[in-house]
Amino acid sequence: MNDRVIRPSMKQVKAWYAFAVLLIVVAVVVQAKYLTPRDQPPWLPAVSVLILFIPIRRHIRRQTIKVTITGDKLRYESGLLSKTTRNIQLSKVQDVRVDQSLGQRMMGVGDLSIETSGESSRLEVDNIDAPQAVADEIIAASQEHGSTQSGGGRP
Repeated sequence: MNDRVIRPSMKQVKAWYAFAVLLIVVAVVVQAKYLTPRDQPPWLPAVSVLILFIPIRRHIRRQTIKVTITGDKLRYESGLLSKTTRNIQLSKVQDVRVDQSLGQRMMGVGDLSIETSGESSRLEVDNIDAPQAVADEIIAASQEHGSTQSGGGRP
């Protein structure tokens, strides 16, 4: 089985970038047409550039989370400068839940919650593409590797 890497979606990040650029363009037009004293600094476009911090923050946060399905393990990595890694045996996966708000459903993304047996039993990954397909893939892989989710298989 090839390694399957799952990351949060770029759809919302791209939407925020588009919104920020649109806002900056509107601010430049308003500054040029309606706030025309040429000796004043262009304060409105300068202030509107601050909105770029929202998509940049979301983009960085997206890069800090990665789930990899490899062999009989699920590896969850988080962090930017310092990393935290959790390795979970697929046989320990008990439940995979998908939550989608209305906005997420319209964008085709959702939140994935993976319940495992053990001490820290829940992993959550927000805003992933095709969340139901990913959940089905994780469940199938866990059943293939002897999860208790398959009903045991013994008489």
